[in-house]
Amino acid sequence: MNPIASPTTARHPVPAPPRRRSTRILAAIAAATAVVGVGACGTSSVAFGEPSEKVAAGRLKVGSERRDPAVVRTDSGAVRGVVAADHRSFLGVPYAAPPEGVLRWRSPTPVEPWSGTRDATAPGPGCAQLQGLPTDHPSEAEDCLYLNVTTPGPKRVKEIGKGKLPVMVWIHGGHFTFGQGDVYGGGALATGGDVIVVSMNYRLGPLGFLAHPALDADGDGDAGADTGAGVGAGEHTSGNFGLEDQQAALRWVRRNAAAFGGDPNNVTLFGQSAGATSVCAHLAAPGSAGLFDRAIMQSNSCTAPTPAYDTAEQEGLALAAKLGCTDPDPAVTAACLRKKSAATLIAAAGFPGQGFNPGPVTGGSVLPVDPARALATGRIHKVPVMIGTTHDEYRAQLWGMERTGMNCPDEQAGPEPEPCPLTDAQYTEQLRAVFGDRANAVAARYPVEEYGSASEALAAAMTDYEYVRPALDADALFARDVATYAYEFADPKAPFFAGEPETLFTVGYADPLDAGQRRLSGQMIEYWARFAHTGNPNSAKTPAWPRFDSRSRYVQSLAPGNGGIRRTDLARDHHYDFWATLGR
Repeated sequence: MNPIASPTTARHPVPAPPRRRSTRILAAIAAATAVVGVGACGTSSVAFGEPSEKVAAGRLKVGSERRDPAVVRTDSGAVRGVVAADHRSFLGVPYAAPPEGVLRWRSPTPVEPWSGTRDATAPGPGCAQLQGLPTDHPSEAEDCLYLNVTTPGPKRVKEIGKGKLPVMVWIHGGHFTFGQGDVYGGGALATGGDVIVVSMNYRLGPLGFLAHPALDADGDGDAGADTGAGVGAGEHTSGNFGLEDQQAALRWVRRNAAAFGGDPNNVTLFGQSAGATSVCAHLAAPGSAGLFDRAIMQSNSCTAPTPAYDTAEQEGLALAAKLGCTDPDPAVTAACLRKKSAATLIAAAGFPGQGFNPGPVTGGSVLPVDPARALATGRIHKVPVMIGTTHDEYRAQLWGMERTGMNCPDEQAGPEPEPCPLTDAQYTEQLRAVFGDRANAVAARYPVEEYGSASEALAAAMTDYEYVRPALDADALFARDVATYAYEFADPKAPFFAGEPETLFTVGYADPLDAGQRRLSGQMIEYWARFAHTGNPNSAKTPAWPRFDSRSRYVQSLAPGNGGIRRTDLARDHHYDFWATLGR
């Protein structure tokens, strides 16, 4: 049996599982951990007509919205959404031109303006991706750069005043391999928090994160777009196209927020798992400066190293070789890659851990400095932050392993293996694979008999090692420079496939919330929305939430029930000192 590697680091090497069921197993594990809340600068600012500095509120006139609240005029044309009883939604709004054909593997370029009123009552297609679990949406679409906007109802927007609502921009998770923005319905957050919620699609997998010298040699990486970065041929411009998409969406928000009743100078960027990794990257990316005013990272600590361009380039070269694109002439190789269909590309890349591991890359024009290094040296954008983990982050990976039969004995193998709980022997094997000669010390600190099962013991050990210790380190680093609010999501009965995000969004595939969880959902929406409004999550409606203090290492525990929201010593609860002594 192979150790299950951490999802927190893009391009983190993941041992390949047994060949007899490798793709199905990796799909289940990667998608499960992605969905659960358990992983030269300014490259497109000029192209999108928006400098990095803030814009004046009210720049766009609403126009026909006065006559029809379902119609809003963006800077590319009018869109017609849906007006519900308490909110409005505008789905499938393009924020950049389709990155297909000659625009594949280039910085996003402006969308072509349209005349008339564009339908915005249904989401656009998700970006090309394989299917991991039934909750995923397999797609071969490259025309996928769409976003979704949810606002409170017209009456409420009028009461508050146009241009006054904070904007919360959500980046979905999914190992940079799966997911799309419209899965997360923003109605509850928009109406409960008096905010505008924006979710986006961005390029995934090899279409979003392929680093290759032939793509660097494509001039400065653009067709019809001036990056404004002063990047010439030969510089590392490839590898971060998905990150550039997110920047383009943020620029769209700055330009168009006022048309929906939002304040373009009050934007909160938040995400979960890979979405939180993206937020970390934007905190360090020069081209993201001035595009957001607060940041929330759910289930990612920003302390895991981001792979260097050289590492990503080797994966890109290997993928190109697999596809037969190896001509010494960079132009020929780039053309060869662009001739491959999206389906061929994503099939060749496979799931994370099978050779190609998508995610942000450092050392190029988009992300010159590793976000972990930027945080350690104080070179991040100085905005207030909320950062948190889930009490049992690692459970999802074990669920995927056990449910897919990855740890079953060979004699039980088959096309549809039955679930196999982790055995004590497999627990020991996992610890040795991860910790080597330190495994005995970990086993002594996390004995199976204390946790009731090998699965629970391994989940506790790996949660503390891979998530909580880095989170506390990040809390302390952020708190040196900016207002920092730290939390732990601790609902033991949270809906499995959504977990923490389900308390903020309507996630169609998640189990319904019970009464206690619904109350917690309301409290978390209040915290998140107050933070978006003011940079401070506190209000008269919720228990006090002090700023993080590295001397005490207490964080806000978020759980349902009476007393569920309280201060907790995260370091004590998760054996921080043990791990600090053991080392990494």
